[in-house]
This record gives sequence, structure tokens and C-alpha cells, in this order.
Amino acid sequence: MLSIVVAFPKPEVARNIRNVLVKNGYDVAAVCTTGGQAIGKMHDLEYGILVCGYRFVDMPCEEIVPYMPANFEMLLITSKAVLFDDFERNIVSCSMPLKVHEFLSTLEMMAYAIERRRKKIKAQPKKRSAKEQAIIDQAKHILMERNQLSEEQAHKYLQKTSMDSATSLTETAQMIISMMDG
Repeated sequence: MLSIVVAFPKPEVARNIRNVLVKNGYDVAAVCTTGGQAIGKMHDLEYGILVCGYRFVDMPCEEIVPYMPANFEMLLITSKAVLFDDFERNIVSCSMPLKVHEFLSTLEMMAYAIERRRKKIKAQPKKRSAKEQAIIDQAKHILMERNQLSEEQAHKYLQKTSMDSATSLTETAQMIISMMDG
């Protein structure tokens, strides 16, 4: 679930932003008053958005960016004079005075983009180690020799057996090797 860290130097501003977010159904994981606190909280969370002001007592927001986890983005709330967007560094800005509907729609857009990226990454096939690939290849070779299957048929058999038994392809291959060698 998307986590939001709210960080403003004035505690009352941070609480007000948190209240707006909570009232609109967002999960606020932490409220901070310094950049250092915000960095620490983000590293405790899986992914999300840092909603923050421009300057803290310990650092300006630009100094937070290099320490932000890769799976976090920043929604900067600041005056029009300092307003900037830097999409390469995952920074989006909203200007003061804050219009709640613009703030929420910007946050929603950012949350949607983060979720899409996460799903895309999750959908990518996982890379197998050389050892795992060797086990799978050995099991395919055994199936090809003993059952006169083509490589493609042996692979499909491994996949189907893996899905039917709710085990990984490597575990299924290991079982086949154990059964055939035993």
C-alpha cells in the first residue's frame, strides 16, 4: 500500500496536511518536522510519496532528494517564487496558497504512476541464477532422454507441473531430478 510521509518545519502545517489526506482516504505513515526525520521514515517504508515544504531547519528539500529511496517521489508544496518540477529526480510541485482539489489530484496522479511502475516491475520475469538455470536444464535433459520429448515439450511439462503443484520451476526441476536419479 502506498505510504505518505508528510514533512513540514511547522508542526501545525504538517498536521493540517495530514488531516486533509486522512479525510480523503490516504494512509499517512508519518509526520515529520525535519528533513532528517523524513529521510529516516521513508527508508522504513516500501514505497510512497513525501509531501513536504521547501526548507527545513536542517536542510532544503533538494538535499533530501539524493537520500530518498528510489521507490519514493516528492510532492513539494511551496510558494510560486520557488515552484519547480524535476521529473528526473521525482519531484512534483504544488503552489501556495494550496488548493485542496489540485493538491489531491496531483497526489492521485503521482500515486497512480507509482502503482503502474510497481506493477510493471512485478510483471517482469525474475532472473534465474546460473545454478537454478542449470537445474532446470538438467531436468529438461532427463525428460527429453527418458520420455523422448523435445526441449519445448519438456519445458512445457516442467511449467505445467510447477503450476499444478504450486512450486517454482526450479523446485519442480529439482523434484524431477531427484525422482529420476533415485
